[in-house]
Formats: sequence, structure tokens, C-alpha cells
Amino acid sequence: MKLRKKSEIPVDVYIPFVETLFRDGLTLSIGFFAQTLLVVLVYWKTKDPTYIAVAAGFLTVAFLRLRNIRKYRHAPSPRNWEEARRRENDYILYGSMHGFMLGAFCFVGIYLAHDNFAEIAAVCVTLASATSIAGRNYGSPRMVMIFIMTMTWPISLGFILRGDPYHFILGLLSAPFLFAIKRFADLVREVLFAALSEEKKANRLAQRFNRALNTMSHGLVMLGPDGRVAVANAEAAHLMSLKSADSLLGRSIHGLLMRGVAGGMLAPKDCRYIEAQLTRALREGRDRKVLVSLANGQHYEFSAREGSQELGVITFEDVTARVEAEEKIRFMARYDNLTGLPNRAYFHELVGEAMTSGNRDRLCGLAVLDLDDFKSVNDTLGHPVGDGLIYAVAERLAAIAGPGITVSRFGGDEFMIFFDRVEDESHLGTLLDQIFADLQGEVDVAGHGLRIQASGGAVLSRVKDTDADAMIVKADLALYKAKELGKNSWRLFEAAMDAAFRNRQLMKADLRNAVQARELRVVYQPIVAVSTMRIASCEALCRWDHPDLGPISPSVFIPLAEEMGIISEISTFVLRAACAECAKWPAKTSVSVNLSAKDFRNRDVVQKVREALAASGLAPGRLEIEVTETALLDDKSLTRQYLEELKQLGVRIALDDFGTGYSSLSYLHKLPLDKIKIDRSFLIDVTQNSRSLELLRGIINMSRPLGLSVTVEGVETFEQLKILALEVNPDLVQGFLFGSALTASGIETMSNTVWPFAEDIRTAKKAGRR
Repeated sequence: MKLRKKSEIPVDVYIPFVETLFRDGLTLSIGFFAQTLLVVLVYWKTKDPTYIAVAAGFLTVAFLRLRNIRKYRHAPSPRNWEEARRRENDYILYGSMHGFMLGAFCFVGIYLAHDNFAEIAAVCVTLASATSIAGRNYGSPRMVMIFIMTMTWPISLGFILRGDPYHFILGLLSAPFLFAIKRFADLVREVLFAALSEEKKANRLAQRFNRALNTMSHGLVMLGPDGRVAVANAEAAHLMSLKSADSLLGRSIHGLLMRGVAGGMLAPKDCRYIEAQLTRALREGRDRKVLVSLANGQHYEFSAREGSQELGVITFEDVTARVEAEEKIRFMARYDNLTGLPNRAYFHELVGEAMTSGNRDRLCGLAVLDLDDFKSVNDTLGHPVGDGLIYAVAERLAAIAGPGITVSRFGGDEFMIFFDRVEDESHLGTLLDQIFADLQGEVDVAGHGLRIQASGGAVLSRVKDTDADAMIVKADLALYKAKELGKNSWRLFEAAMDAAFRNRQLMKADLRNAVQARELRVVYQPIVAVSTMRIASCEALCRWDHPDLGPISPSVFIPLAEEMGIISEISTFVLRAACAECAKWPAKTSVSVNLSAKDFRNRDVVQKVREALAASGLAPGRLEIEVTETALLDDKSLTRQYLEELKQLGVRIALDDFGTGYSSLSYLHKLPLDKIKIDRSFLIDVTQNSRSLELLRGIINMSRPLGLSVTVEGVETFEQLKILALEVNPDLVQGFLFGSALTASGIETMSNTVWPFAEDIRTAKKAGRR
């Protein structure tokens, strides 16, 4: 074969040749390790320090060469001949160092530090490395030549310098032997060049090679026209527990399968079924797969197809791992990972199958159980303890599962129980009472004694009149009712629950429409200054007049809005309306607006206030934002940041419902507050209870030195106002004593009005001073 010069190789072939130099760093690493280890072993035997220097040289060259390999292995391909040439030069530089170290090891072992073992080891490792020269470096003829020189010349020189005729002749003969490697490398290079040039031949070769690899991963037998094995591979023999593939030759399909029967792995009926399926597939000329489960727990998959030249191909493989994985995936898809109970989807499937079979005129029942106050367990003791409690409940519920009763963990702390056959309502009640009785008691979870307490909802239906989804909805409605009535019990679904649920859903839809159509209105409850008995401010309150139901209490529609996630839209509406109206009132009258906890979960709260002030032209000091402790509990640091940004706008900040939370006092020095509003609960018995009076007086005396003004809410009687004015002296009071909430025009009209009982308060104060 005529060898090509490098200059004759086109650049699109030269570049891939250069890239092959950097592909295999693993075997090179192994080679360096083995070579260095051998040098150290020689040193261990000879104790000659020269070998320490040789080992150090190997380690240095290994570091440099492997770093160079790594540098270019993942680099983009060279774009031109010059870049490829530079990479080849880098490779040659560090490869030459490697070859020099191998030659140096041989020279030291043969001549300088002569030892029989060292001589053998050096020559062996060099010859072993020489065998890879062509395979690794065919892409660079210069590298091949340098390796041959650096490896062979030191060996030849070492033998020649030994001086005796035998070593002299051996030194002369070793060099030509290794020079043959160059010829071999050139031949490899030329063969690869020819392969790249003949693209079609290479593609066909690759397809055959790929098909061979794919087939070799399975057991394979090829049947001749007589139906007997003509070709078999080693994997087929292994799977059939035979020593060699030759043992399969001449056997029929029936004979192969009967071997499995004789070994006790295959039942005779399975043998007949598999033989029929494979024979049919070979006859019809199309693929057919047969999965077989053996008695020893293994699973084999057979595949048959008609081949070319009247040969039929049967492949088979051990798919035990795949089948087990599929079964595990199927289990994971159907069962809850924590409790092992059927999950939501599989429960639906099981209930659906049960309801479509048998007498459809029978009664069935479904119950949903929910652990009471489960969130507090997670929050206080952690989720692992919560999971342990769920597992303990699941264990008790699983004990009742059996024919006709299906138990599922529906998600979280919710469980479902389906009763396939129920005699009547009392029968279902007896079953549920027994379940609740079995659940009662304390369980130990990670050293914590936890008492199981649950609420439940149940529904009884005739199979033909319902389905699983409808029963679940009704059971949930009954559960909500049980929760409302105090928990730790169960309720049976009643039609009135459905009506209440539907009414609630309709009210949600009406509320959403009312918010979108801006059909809500804002009224204002006066906040009166104790010193003047005039309106100093007012609290903006939202009202909803339903077109059919009339006025809806805020205690009804505000929780609905929070549940629906539209409370922030209502807050924005009230804020804009309050600012716009307050701008029309006398300058001494301000307005306060409540913002919900959800408003403070979004940075937009500051922008909303800024836009409302800008749109109305209201001075920021006339707007007061009321924040509840609930908002502060959600995210104290973030809420404080938002409050400080609002404070920078000039807006005043009030803490609403002060005294009802466990940490209210801590907020007084942590938050940028201007006012606190004492909750109405402190005022209920203030006229009879001296402790309540002292508590109010103490709060006010504590607040004033901090620069906080105080509003007392819930003033409903003159006696309450009188004792507040005489004994407590808050800055402001608010309550139904001053009338119900007014319209914006009503506030404007009343802004300069002094309340009629102002004179009575002044008289009482004078009498008290006397």
C-alpha cells in the first residue's frame, strides 16, 4: 500500500487525526501509574537513589502530559491547519518527555544501575508501552518517530555499552525491531484515511458493526430452513446455561424450550405457548415479543423475526431487573410512599372498579378523615414527627382494610375509606364509630407522646345513583361541618350541606363580579379626639350590598375574599376611595385604611399607597395605614421593611387590635409605629373590673413616652366613655357610641361638629378635680 505524505492529507482529515491524539486520557493515566509503580518497585529492590529521580521524572511528565491532554480534550475542534499544527506540536513536546523518561529508565536499568530485575522491568515496561505507539499516535507520524527514537536508542545504547559481544549484538537488533512500529503506524494511518475517503463503505461497515453490537447484547440464535439452530452467540449459551454456543447448534425451538422444562424453570404449558408464538412470528415475518416468568423468579423476553436468506432470528434476554423496576414504579405510582396505603389515583381506580361490578342497587359508603390541628404538630415538632403521626394513624386504619373496605391516604393528613357494601345508615354509623374508637389513644413518635384526634365526614349512597367524585365532594362537605361543630367527631352528609356549599360558591362568584365591577362601597367610622369631642379621623370600612341578599356582613365576605385571593384588590379599592374622599375633607381630618396580611406579602403594597396618594393629591400625613399582628407574624423582617418604606412616604402607621397577640409588646420598639389601637376586648368590663381599668391605664402610660398615640376601640356606652375620659385619658376613641359608619359626605358634614355629650364629659372632669 502506498503511504501518503502528510502534505497530501487534506485539512478535514488532518484535524480529526490530531484530535485522536487527545481522546484517551484514561489508559494513559493507567500507563503512567504502572510505569511509576514499577520504578518505585525497582528502587525498593535495589535501594539505588537513581530510581527515585527517575520516578520523580515520571510523575512530573505525567502531570504535564495529562494536563495537556485534558486541556484539548474538551476544547472546540481546530478551525484550520495552523491551529491543528499547534496542538500537534504541544502533544509532541510532552510525548517526547514521556518517551525520554522511558528510555532513561531502560538506560539506567541496563547500564548505569545494573540489576537483573531492573533490566527486565525497564525493557518490559518500555516494550509494553511501545505496543501502544501506533494505536495512540498514528495521527502524528513525527510523534511515532520520536517515541521510537527515545525508547529504542537508550535500550540499544545500554546494551552496547555493556561491552560483551552478546549484549552488543542484542543492542543492534533491538532497534530495527521497534522501527517496524513506524511502518505499522503509517499503515494504520493510511487505512483510516482510506476509510474516511470511502464514505459509503464506511457507513455500511458502521451499520453492520452497530447491528452486531446490538444483537450481541442479547442471546441470539438463527434458525435454518429446517427449523434448527444454525448460528448462536455466547450470550445465548449463557442464558441457556450451556458451556458454549456450539451446544445450541442443531437444536429446534422445541428442544431449546424443553431444556427449560427439564431444568424446572419453565412449565410445559408455558413451553407450548412460547413455541406457538415464536413459530407464528417466524411464519408471518413480523416481530413478536413474548415475556416469560420463570419458576426461579427470573423474567425472559423472547423476540422472533424472519431474517434474510430464509433464516429466522430469535433473540432473548434476561429482563428481570427491568420487570422488577416496572413493578416498583407501578407500586410507587399506586401507593403512598410513607404509609403504603393506596394513593389518591389508585383509590379512585379501585373504587371505580368496585362500583361497576356486582349489584348496582346496593348501598355503599365513603368517609374522609382529617387529623385535627395537624399543622401545629409540623410547626412545633417538625415534619418528621408529623410524618410519624400520619404513619401511626395509617397503621390503625390499615387494620380495618379488607374485602369490601378500601383505605387510602389521600394526601397530607387526609384519609379516605370506602365501604363497598353497607346495609343502612345505622350500619355505616356503627362502622365509623368503631373506627373512631380504634383511633383514640396516644402514640409515641420519636419520644413525643401525641394524642390522635380526627374529624370525619361520611356519605351513604346507592351505587347506581353516584360515582366516586360525587361521594368525595359530599364527604368533604360533611367533614367541614364536623370541623365547624368542634372537631373530634364525624358527621353524615345532609342535603342542607350541599345547599350551603352551593350558596357559598355562588356568593364567591357574585363577590368576584362585584369587585371587578367596582360595586363595593366605602363608609367611614368616626374616630373622636377625647380632648375636643370632634372627629379627628375616621376608619375606612368596606361594604357590599348584594342585589338579591341585601347587605352582606364584612365578617362574611372578607374571609371569602381572602380565601379567593382577591383581598388585595379590595384593599386597593378602599385605599384609593379613602384617599380621594379625605382630600375633600377639612385639613384637620385624616383617614385610616386597613391592609391585610396578604397585602404585606407583596412589595407592590408600597407602590399602591404611593399611587393612591398621587392620584388623590392627599397629603401623606393625613393617611394612616393600619396593620394587624397577623401580617407581622407572616414575615416580620419583610413587613418591617415595607412599613419603613411607607413611613418614608410620610404615611402614619398604626398597630390594630393591640393586646390580642402574644408578642404585641415586642412590636412597640421594633416597628416604626405612630399609634396603637387597643382592642375592644379590654373595654368590655372596664366599668366593673378595676383590673381592666388598670391595664388600660398601664398601656397608655407605657405608650406615650414612646411617642405613640392611643385609640381605644369598641366604645359603645356613655359610661365607658366617661371612665375613659376621667381615668384613662386616651388620645382617641372609636365605637358605636358615636353612631354607625357614615358616608364620605357625612364625615365632611360632621367634621366640625362637637358631640352632644362633650359638655357632660367636661362637667364630670371638673367634678373629679374638686
